[in-house]
Amino acid sequence: MFLRKGPIGLALCWLIVACPAPAIRALEISPSAQATPPLAAIAPPPTPVPLENALSKAAHDLLSKFKDDAAPGQLELVIDPLIDGVTRVQSAATLLEQQRITALIAADYPRIRTLPFTVASLSRKPLVLIGTLTPINNDGLPTGPRDAYRICLAIADLNSNTVVAKGVARALPDDVDPTPVPFFKDSPVHTNDPATEAYVRSCQGAKPGDAVDQTYTNHILASAQVNEGIEAYNAGRYKAALELYQNALRMEGGEQLRIYSGIYLSALKLGRTQLAMQAFDRLLDFGLKNSDRLAIKFLFKPGSTLFYADPEARAPYQAWIGKIAQRTAANHVCLEVAGHTSATGYAGVNDRLSVLRAAYVRDQIVAEDRSLAGRLIASGRGSRELIVGTGRDDPSDALDRRVELRIINCSS
Repeated sequence: MFLRKGPIGLALCWLIVACPAPAIRALEISPSAQATPPLAAIAPPPTPVPLENALSKAAHDLLSKFKDDAAPGQLELVIDPLIDGVTRVQSAATLLEQQRITALIAADYPRIRTLPFTVASLSRKPLVLIGTLTPINNDGLPTGPRDAYRICLAIADLNSNTVVAKGVARALPDDVDPTPVPFFKDSPVHTNDPATEAYVRSCQGAKPGDAVDQTYTNHILASAQVNEGIEAYNAGRYKAALELYQNALRMEGGEQLRIYSGIYLSALKLGRTQLAMQAFDRLLDFGLKNSDRLAIKFLFKPGSTLFYADPEARAPYQAWIGKIAQRTAANHVCLEVAGHTSATGYAGVNDRLSVLRAAYVRDQIVAEDRSLAGRLIASGRGSRELIVGTGRDDPSDALDRRVELRIINCSS
């Protein structure tokens, strides 16, 4: 169904100060003093290898500490599902990573016993493995093609609340399938979620010995319950999924985008439209509260400004529009409706199409509440603000074809 940072420049500045010559004699400079020290060689970027080889390297680097550790006794470990480092979703590739890591532990690390990622398992204070799989330009060019994936794996010790091991590698994109799993593919909204952002920081921004991000640990019990809900939803067990999400909402750390999305999606699948739209309200309020922008996964007909009618998806676009109007008015905000496209096609055409789609969504919102006419503007960003940037033009990079709601200053 439907399917969430600018360029980095390096400036070299020379400061030249003119000094008066000494009155008595010229300063004599020895040949050795004139010699310019050689510049340190810049190390080339790591060479990406096939995904299986890259994952094996990262996992063994991560786990070898526990194989060589002289401390006696068996260790228990849970895997908090790996995610895409850009879109923050679970994908076919991250699930494959998790399966291979589990098999590798069973084969080569008998001291480690893996447990399911559940609330019951977390009560035993196990080690927690987290990880991201991130599309990058291997040469570090911000606007270059995403020609590699960076694997980041880390293990956190909940007893000491520290990151105790880390493994990294780079993989070729050929074997990576970034297609989102059903729950994330169906989710209607994408925005910054503090719990998920803390997960990413705990892997990508930490080194062994660093403290685990406190926001991550504050949300981990609810996240375990969410994971059970995601698994139930992916398996088509929508009633069980709904109960799990509702239970997670009542837990400490239950304020999460995934929980509101889960309640919305599961209720919609069960035909409980009123409950679903109440959850959509909460989704919008959560996004407006935690970020200055909210990506709505509207799907348009190719090359058109008309919504694509997907009978399988059953996305009630008009109901979404009505809720966006209601929550915008209730939150007393002004919005820029920004359209985006993938990089496929001509830049000029993409720019025009993106602004037309944004204007269409803006007009639909204003039609629901005329008082919003002076509080919404439309703009088109074309393909200048890609999030994924892989150019696949499939559900895996749907965020590149998003419509964003951005909070702006009403006085501007």
